[in-house]
Amino acid sequence: MKDIIRPSGLNNPEKARIIEVDADSSAQRLDNFLMRELKGVPKTHVYRIIRSGEVRINKGRASAQTRLEVGDLVRIPPLRTSQEADHKSADAQSGAIPAREFPVLLEDEGFMAIDKPAGVAVHGGSGVSFGVIEQLRLARPSINALELVHRIDRETSGILLVSKKRSALLHLQNQFRERETGKTYLALVVGQWPSNRKVIDLPLERYLLDNGAQMGERRVRVVSAQDPNGMRAITLVRVARLVGPYSLLEVTIKTGRTHQIRVHLASLGYPIAGDQKYASDAQNKATAAVGLKRMFLHAWRLKFIHPRTALPIELECPLPPELQAFVESAQAGEHSRVRVPSP
Repeated sequence: MKDIIRPSGLNNPEKARIIEVDADSSAQRLDNFLMRELKGVPKTHVYRIIRSGEVRINKGRASAQTRLEVGDLVRIPPLRTSQEADHKSADAQSGAIPAREFPVLLEDEGFMAIDKPAGVAVHGGSGVSFGVIEQLRLARPSINALELVHRIDRETSGILLVSKKRSALLHLQNQFRERETGKTYLALVVGQWPSNRKVIDLPLERYLLDNGAQMGERRVRVVSAQDPNGMRAITLVRVARLVGPYSLLEVTIKTGRTHQIRVHLASLGYPIAGDQKYASDAQNKATAAVGLKRMFLHAWRLKFIHPRTALPIELECPLPPELQAFVESAQAGEHSRVRVPSP
């Protein structure tokens, strides 16, 4: 019989490992479990060894989505069968992925809330070699259970929760899954939003572009209620204030669809300023000309229940300096002569 070991990082890479799933890893997806165990190994390699059947649960094949149970025996193959994995793992350890801390809004023994800057992905993949979670893991090597609780777009700034314990991860993710959290964003849109338009309830569908060089790039669009591929999406909108030729909106999402806020607002003729995917090139050139160099979408407020104390938590993250400066210049009338084209 092979030795059974508890999760504790990489072992001898020349031999297959058998890991018994403990309570901290119960209900976790197989792919996420392996990424935690195989720090520095590329995601593409993790999925390859799952698809090939080299990873086994209780001696049987399993998919990436398989949920683990206490007592399951997970076989992990010798890692040196992949030169690519060895090479990229060495890169990570030698500093190719820079260790990085992010501004902390709240932290205790179970989780942390950070202020994610715009332009940084939350994790590697889809053409991005690393993101927030990989950098944090290198910055805090003593914490073995750092995991993303949820995700926000690469171009979006603001509040992001990262768990430090498996128990906190499960508790917080369940709140997001059951829609028990309150997520409110600040978005600046082109034009004056009608104050009586407070609810957007339009189904969304994900699709891939097929226009040559951009083939395969992910997009989202509004579809009819009868469309079988449509997923219901509900967005609540409140006008915070008018800012020159723009409207600053408080946007609360009741469902967590991909690009939900961006597509909902753009579909009604009010694209988010600086949105490279759903605003027009002419609109983006006009806002860039007056100083906006990124999409104006910020994860501003988050309400949830503390996973250990069960007390309600409400976090707020102020606008980053570049967005605050843009609002102040627009409020001062500096953009009054700028004509932003209609969609």
